Amino acid sequence: MKKLVVIPDKCSGCRTCELACSFTHAVDGKPGRSRIYPIDGGFTDLWVPVVCLQCEDAACVKSCLVNALSRNPETGAIDLNDDVCVRCMACVAACPFGNSLFDSQHNQVIKCDLCHGDPACAHFCPTAALQYKEVTIAGKRWTVVAG
Repeated sequence: MKKLVVIPDKCSGCRTCELACSFTHAVDGKPGRSRIYPIDGGFTDLWVPVVCLQCEDAACVKSCLVNALSRNPETGAIDLNDDVCVRCMACVAACPFGNSLFDSQHNQVIKCDLCHGDPACAHFCPTAALQYKEVTIAGKRWTVVAG
């Protein structure tokens, strides 16, 4: 199974990933809130793209009272069923990494779904700081790897 790999050393902070995500998740022609955002790492020219880690034992999934979050068997991403979600935002509070978000413009809880197995952020990253590929380290699969 492929994983979204983040390589902070390659990130220039251009925010192209945010634009790609926002336009990919547009609702009624209006760009949505991005599910990825680069943050300033506090050092000269160090940016870190922050995105859902697709945790194996995900706090967001455990916190959902209506089972609106579930693991997609094909992509490995944790998908949110917006038709079931009651917007209680328990998942937003539960995520220790701040990767479950609320889009007030569209009244939606949002999180990275890996664009259903074809992440736009990785396609449009001009420096290849984001890559979607098979990843195995010491016999284990990892969701995010800092290179």
